[in-house]
Amino acid sequence: MKQFMDENFLLNTEAARTLYHEAAEKCPIIDYHCHLSPREIYEDIRYENITQVWLGGDHYKWRLMRSAGVPEKYITGDASDYEKFEKYAEVLGKSIGNPLYHWSHLELRRFFGYDGILNKRTAQDVWEIANRKLQSEGYTSRGLIMMSNVDTICTTDDPVDSLEWHEKLAADKTFPVTVLPAWRPDKAMNLEKETYLDYLAQLEKAAGMKIASFADLKKALHIRLDFFAAHGCALSDHALNYVMYAPAADGEVEAIFAERLGGRLPGEREEAIFKFAFMTFVAGEYHDRGWVMQLHYGCRRDNNPIMFRKMGPDTGFDCVDNYAPSAQTAAFLGNLKDADQLPKTILYSLNTNDNAAIDSILGCFQSDEAVGYIQHGSAWWFNDHFDGMSEQLKSLANLGYLAGFVGMLTDSRSFLSYPRHEYFRRILCRIFGEWVEEGFYPEDMETLREIVQDISYGNAKRYFNFRKKQC
Repeated sequence: MKQFMDENFLLNTEAARTLYHEAAEKCPIIDYHCHLSPREIYEDIRYENITQVWLGGDHYKWRLMRSAGVPEKYITGDASDYEKFEKYAEVLGKSIGNPLYHWSHLELRRFFGYDGILNKRTAQDVWEIANRKLQSEGYTSRGLIMMSNVDTICTTDDPVDSLEWHEKLAADKTFPVTVLPAWRPDKAMNLEKETYLDYLAQLEKAAGMKIASFADLKKALHIRLDFFAAHGCALSDHALNYVMYAPAADGEVEAIFAERLGGRLPGEREEAIFKFAFMTFVAGEYHDRGWVMQLHYGCRRDNNPIMFRKMGPDTGFDCVDNYAPSAQTAAFLGNLKDADQLPKTILYSLNTNDNAAIDSILGCFQSDEAVGYIQHGSAWWFNDHFDGMSEQLKSLANLGYLAGFVGMLTDSRSFLSYPRHEYFRRILCRIFGEWVEEGFYPEDMETLREIVQDISYGNAKRYFNFRKKQC
């Protein structure tokens, strides 16, 4: 029987062990999509206890606790921090098969040096061990990032953001990690939301102009794109239900926008037309600026209306949506290609049924401008577990060029999430090791090491044009 989570965790062949320990393990991390707070990074905050840094804002853990019947008081309510931690420990101890069991124990090992098991019997000991560490030197937001060997972070930022904390981080030469904004304009696109007009007022203020037409909206976004570019931004990110293809004349788009300014919510067709026009415009901006466009889709959000009214979005009540219409994704990208406006693009679907469709779409639009000009993004959210990561990697290998893949991201709000990169790299090396063991690929360790290091680090550096360090 293998020991739980030893140094060769998940590495079931000699080739896998060699690749991980000699090629992947020491590569720096590029976290090109996350939800960390630039303010918390700049202020180098220190957490009082493990609950604050581990459970606060982590809807992955909240969902698990709710599934185990834990009252909301001990999840997001007014229970003490220790009570919340104790409840999580009790639930985690029985969460066999859930990726949180692996992630949580990796985090306890890497950040707190705890090699034991967290459950209801050990909760008090782990609480004390972790909290002592959190009060020691280096256990601040910046310290935790540096412990993880991170060299670049891209946060998620709204077009109206002042980017003041990014400015301060850029001016602070004492912190060696590059922290860049990433453009997330969902609120400017989602005209079906009741709050849309309120948001437009914020955008008007940020852009310094009145928005009275769709042409004005595009001008305001252009102004803010310039502002983001001046702060080092080179990536966008979009949360979509699916990629829409609904071309219409400019006049029809303007009419839809004018009716929304007048207070009328759009119908389904009108929404699709507007969002297609919006995405076509911003994609062209990204192309002209050399930015990367990230499209996350396949999620149905805020499904529990009672909890949404009580807690708002991003609190653990989203789910995987039906598979996305791949024909519309292909048509959208084809329309951009035809206009010579297709930027480097990463496609992510939350539904694993879309893997093959995405990987077949990639091959239609590749370019010698970059290896993997169109990418199949890493398994994310409900899929960043052993099976989800394995399926994404194998699908990309089957239908595309896995060696050009830009690798893992955290998509997290926690400074303790970086061992997810280790988890991904171990799975990657396991798959390669199995292919060598089974004779699917020769034991060409020199080439395999290069591929592993590129997927772990080098490909992302080149794809996003970040400054490169050495593994």
